[in-house]
Amino acid sequence: MDLHLELDVAEGRRTGLERALREAVRSGRLATGTRLPATRRLAEDLGLARGTVRAAYDQLIAEGYLAARQGSGTVVALQPQVTPVPSATPAAEQPRHDLRPGSADASAFPVAAWLESSRRALGSAPADAFGYGDPRGRPELRAALAGYLGRARGVSAHPDSILITNGYLQGLTLLAAVIGGTFAMEDPGVPMHREAVRRTGARVIPLPVDDLGARTDLLGGLGAEAVEVTPAHQYPTGRILHPDRRRALLDWARSSGGLIVENDYDAEFRYDRKPVGALQGAAPDHVAYLGTTSKTLGPALRIGWMVLPPCLIAPVADARLHTDHHTEHLGQLTLTDLIIRHVYDRHIRTSRQRYLRRRDQLRHHLAGLPIALTGIAAGLHALALLPPDGATETDIRTAAQAHGLALGYLSERSELPSTCQGVIIGYGRPPDHAYTSALDALTATFAACFAQPEPNSQLQGDSPVFLRSAVRRAEVSWPRRT
Repeated sequence: MDLHLELDVAEGRRTGLERALREAVRSGRLATGTRLPATRRLAEDLGLARGTVRAAYDQLIAEGYLAARQGSGTVVALQPQVTPVPSATPAAEQPRHDLRPGSADASAFPVAAWLESSRRALGSAPADAFGYGDPRGRPELRAALAGYLGRARGVSAHPDSILITNGYLQGLTLLAAVIGGTFAMEDPGVPMHREAVRRTGARVIPLPVDDLGARTDLLGGLGAEAVEVTPAHQYPTGRILHPDRRRALLDWARSSGGLIVENDYDAEFRYDRKPVGALQGAAPDHVAYLGTTSKTLGPALRIGWMVLPPCLIAPVADARLHTDHHTEHLGQLTLTDLIIRHVYDRHIRTSRQRYLRRRDQLRHHLAGLPIALTGIAAGLHALALLPPDGATETDIRTAAQAHGLALGYLSERSELPSTCQGVIIGYGRPPDHAYTSALDALTATFAACFAQPEPNSQLQGDSPVFLRSAVRRAEVSWPRRT
């Protein structure tokens, strides 16, 4: 092992070595159990006599800093007295039951398949895969994605128009930095996305969402250079963008020259409806299509992609070059192997069936309660809209905390004024063994807030009136909130 020591030999070499080792142990640089180099090796590295090193070791063993173990050499014995560094923000306590939205089941990661594809990818990787590369990403993955996105999502993509990113957020911020100006972004939506765009210097205007999806018919009066939408499955309402709204969105882009940023959120997981094709296929020159492996495989991989209009390929690639150069190559090559052997497709189909069963369990547990469960035809979450004259988000939050349950809340996802309240239930996050107990905690939480549920015909099905009326109220004042 390498061991960095700075010796002060003013009082002798042995004394200097003892002090250096003693300080390294006390400060925690050498942790308990760390094996030290053999006396011969350390003597060669430091230019000392072997006897000097042996004498220093013996002294520190006598003081209790080191210990000599047969067959293990000399190891650090003393527990270092390290002063803890204060944390900027205290670590949040993990809830007993976690139904927060935004994540898939990390325990379902296909370890065996990923390991096999990783071995195959490493075994055939060209030499340039271990050096710096094209900021757009590995050509193998871009070619595989062009085929996959075309057949699975209806995306019109050439490998040269694809840029690999470290996830959706990086793709969005790269676009915001290149385009600048004003971004219209769905509201309710993801607060982190809005904040990330603002930090690039762009201005964000909220675009209301109702039960037909984003109000794209309002874009003409906003003066926006770009609009971010989730047409296949809006977060958090779960709405599909209505065909009329899709046409209005495309008409706006063609007439104004604005950019549509399509977040293909949760598009792989659809249950009770036919798949909705990507908007990009209808207007590839006006749409930047973004997707990731965060929900299908896991966010830890940090692999996403953008399919860009021709005019944006060079400037976005240049921005990527001067941000972090490129996404790591070995993960890209592994994902390429998963895609071309259709292992990725099979994993998504298996996951789709798992999350469908979870969705159905959720519906069963909440049957009979006076809430509107919407957005359940696809995705990994459901929105439970609360009746205006019943329990509030505050009531639900208090009851959930009492049951050790973490949930999402609609008011936290919106910047527009609204009286609409709801609970966002993520059924993708818990591992299988913890899901039933999480649903039991959810049922107990709602039961505590709805002690005497009464049937309400307005709350049935997947077309609630609360969201629609709340957006109508918000339209009166939202242009003034910029």
